[in-house]
Amino acid sequence: MNYLDPSEYVAFGLEETTPAALVAAASSLMDAHCRRTTLGLSQYTERLRLVGRGTARVTYLPLNAEAGNASPVAAIRVRYGVPRHGDIGADAAQAFGLTGEWTQLDPSLVDVDQSTGEVTFPVHPLGLTYNEAELTYNAGWETLPAGVKCACAQIVRNAQATPALNVRANSIDQMRMEYFSDSLLNEDVRKLLAPYVAQKVG
Repeated sequence: MNYLDPSEYVAFGLEETTPAALVAAASSLMDAHCRRTTLGLSQYTERLRLVGRGTARVTYLPLNAEAGNASPVAAIRVRYGVPRHGDIGADAAQAFGLTGEWTQLDPSLVDVDQSTGEVTFPVHPLGLTYNEAELTYNAGWETLPAGVKCACAQIVRNAQATPALNVRANSIDQMRMEYFSDSLLNEDVRKLLAPYVAQKVG
């Protein structure tokens, strides 16, 4: 996904004749830096360990519900933990073979904080706890923030100012950009992209 449309080049300080390949390479470099497949709206599947009160936090933000859906979570599977001896529901869990089994859970039953990415799971009627969950959810921006577009334009300008890249600007690809990533992703670009870098919460 190119983070700048040709119609936006001039507004963000680029020449109208800037090669689209250069913008595509800059966009790919941004994705790699932000540890994401794209900053646009995309679907992710993630397996999470549940701790404490049955909560977990997803890696990619912002959570974003698809049109027509109330929740950004599309599907959930949970696995029951091994109950401790004496726990309420321990006998039922053993009798029905629930321990260690994956079970589909209705996404509407979980509480999702869209700003922090924290997902809280309901308490099972028998008091059983889930120790692992697999979430399929939607995250990213439908309309890219200005900071993303500014960062893309700055990487392109940095590339154009780098003589080794400027010699054959039409043949620039992602691998070539990666080689020069230290000079292209300067401090200003890193500051612009800081809010968009995916943070894995252990």
